[in-house]
Amino acid sequence: MRVVQLNIPDSVELKDYDFSMIIAAKLYEDAKLSAGQAAEIAGLTKRAFLEILGRYGVSIFSNSIEDLRRDIANA
Repeated sequence: MRVVQLNIPDSVELKDYDFSMIIAAKLYEDAKLSAGQAAEIAGLTKRAFLEILGRYGVSIFSNSIEDLRRDIANA
């Protein structure tokens, strides 16, 4: 796994955990990472990650019509 160092101004009052979660949530939302991979970045279990995604403005449900059609077909 790659390690990335970010320089965040002191005026940004977020905990380190929030930065990890924001990045993981965004990469999950953009379908760059699976839920399991994103959870690993955030240091959470997959279930815990999915349960708190809403706090970061990310839905666990896809917005893609094609994804919705596949989900319906596989139901």
